[in-house]
Amino acid sequence: MNLTGMHIFVTGGAQGIGAAIVKDAAERGGRVSFGDIQDERGNDYASSLKRSGLDVTYIHCNVGNLESVKQAHQEIVARYGMVNGLVNNAGVNSNADPVEMTSEEWDYFFSIDLKSVWHTARCVLPAMRAAKKGSIVNIASIHARMTFPKFFPYAAAKSGVIGLTRNLALDEGEHNIRTNAVSPGYTETPILTAWFDSVTPEQQKLSLDTQPLKRFAQPSEIAQVVTFLLSDAASFVNGADWIVDGGLHARFA
Repeated sequence: MNLTGMHIFVTGGAQGIGAAIVKDAAERGGRVSFGDIQDERGNDYASSLKRSGLDVTYIHCNVGNLESVKQAHQEIVARYGMVNGLVNNAGVNSNADPVEMTSEEWDYFFSIDLKSVWHTARCVLPAMRAAKKGSIVNIASIHARMTFPKFFPYAAAKSGVIGLTRNLALDEGEHNIRTNAVSPGYTETPILTAWFDSVTPEQQKLSLDTQPLKRFAQPSEIAQVVTFLLSDAASFVNGADWIVDGGLHARFA
């Protein structure tokens, strides 16, 4: 799982799973750039990692806007060279009613959670094709396979991420570019914390009790799977969806 010589770009890297991926990839020798819209948090995190001797840089990037992605891509390539490894991690949550959700809310949500995967791939693929090498990891979710009431936009978007992953694996395999998805289950991130704050203590307890390992994942545990898929250690892994949920998907409802 050595990433020495690779330039890894992580979207949504200022906190949660994204931040863990940034740190793990940098600790394994990668030059890591990461984008987010939380500029203060992103710059502070990059500074703290640099003080630890890691080669990282933060860039403002609104993944839902193609021009913003193009600008960020130009700047990180100027600093680190072509992107060898891309991690599409940026995303927002959506807990909505199928009648009350507006078209504007739908379009905004899908621009972040699904369309952005195409935006970033569109930018990095030309250089990967020319180099005949590259790895893309898209962060999906267990919601693509089993979901929860009121999460229909989130489940739809993450199912789309997996579908897009499969097609990129087929389309880009001839260029020696691998594309895989990682589907986390419950992970201790700000998104999970916000959701727990909105439900009853009984629902929180039920969510924990249904975990086969009787705990939630740490972001670092998801990050290590992503790092593996980025590396040459996963050289024949392509078009796969890696479920990292502690066995939750195996449970009979």
